[in-house]
Amino acid sequence: MHDIRIIRDDPAAFAAGLARRGIAGADRITEELLSRDKELRALLTRLQDAQARRNEASKLIGRAKAEKRDSEAQALMAEVAGLKDAIQTGEESERVLQEELRSRLASLPNLAAPDVPDGADEAANVEVAARHWGTPPRANSAKEHFDLGEALGLMDFERATRISGSRFVFLKGALARLERALGNFMLDLHTEQFGYTEISPPLMVRDEAAFGTGQLPKFAEDLFHTTTGHWLVPTAEVPLTNYVREEILDEAQLPLRFTAWTPCFRSEAGAAGRDTRGMIRMHQFPKVELVSIATPEQSEAEHERMTDCAQDVLKRLDLAHRVVTLCTGDMGFSAKKTYDIEVWLPGQNRYREISSCSNCGDFQARRMNARYRPKAEKATRFVHTLNGSGLAIGRTLVAILENYQEPDGSIRIPEALMPYMGGAKKIEKAT
Repeated sequence: MHDIRIIRDDPAAFAAGLARRGIAGADRITEELLSRDKELRALLTRLQDAQARRNEASKLIGRAKAEKRDSEAQALMAEVAGLKDAIQTGEESERVLQEELRSRLASLPNLAAPDVPDGADEAANVEVAARHWGTPPRANSAKEHFDLGEALGLMDFERATRISGSRFVFLKGALARLERALGNFMLDLHTEQFGYTEISPPLMVRDEAAFGTGQLPKFAEDLFHTTTGHWLVPTAEVPLTNYVREEILDEAQLPLRFTAWTPCFRSEAGAAGRDTRGMIRMHQFPKVELVSIATPEQSEAEHERMTDCAQDVLKRLDLAHRVVTLCTGDMGFSAKKTYDIEVWLPGQNRYREISSCSNCGDFQARRMNARYRPKAEKATRFVHTLNGSGLAIGRTLVAILENYQEPDGSIRIPEALMPYMGGAKKIEKAT
């Protein structure tokens, strides 16, 4: 959510920021916002003047009656009645104008940080050379994960389709255990090594929570809606970030760091024809999420730290990966800056996203009214919120299958996961 006062102070900068995000008619949109704001402020001034005159006239009525000036009292009473009606009408207009302005502001994406590269789509993303890790293994005959999993008899898309439709899967036996092992490994790492607090959050949220993190109203079609009016979480970012909604925190509490392992539910409304085979793009998938609540002064360093934590999972699994800074046209709605971590998949012979780590600044906090009180200050400030995958478990499982495959179709288990797999060193065909 944007602050109209900031737009009012520097409309040219705001319009330029919208244009960087690929919003057509940025100048016109800014002018419309300011026009609506001017209309609202003028109405508020008229309402204040009318209320002041009503209060003054009400006092004069008593004085006129006491002095037997009946005609004057009658005129004042008529004026007060008229002012009452005008104020009620004005207050209704105020509510409409405020809602229209709020709705328009809520529909606009966050502005990109100055160091975010400009560009229309992923082709303009920029690799962060210092974060590149590992060398992609040479595997000319590498198979994709779905061929490997089905040949092992441990991955079943056909049965899942019969009961749930496309973009669902059954994992069995050692692959089901590997999925569980990955979740436990990631949670242990983030809580024991990196200081995140584990949370088991609700998986259904109300409208205001989905609005708070930016999923509503613009992206309703990407979510699953229940008959009770709840939304299934598309990511644990939604409940974890909203944990501090409508609260005022002490500065000493910050940064807060949360992690959760949850199923995530996405309709993939815009993904027709993309990744139709396999586990890359599912309607239901498990993910370990990282969320930080920080002060404005902490948020940039916290963003780098969060990305380090997500990368460390891949390093410990010995999976080659790279990090790219998303350009202005490829970032999510609520983000001001995003790093994507992309893992190497030899079956596809390319890097694929496995985590996005975003700094949202105070954009979500304004929507949630989440604030903190700086030390020795009476006034409050909005917190900064950050989120990232630490990691997407299904895609990590895909990466292990493709990077640890053997010529006979078996899968070696990464050393870091062996304690979580009962000491097993290999996954072989089910018998």
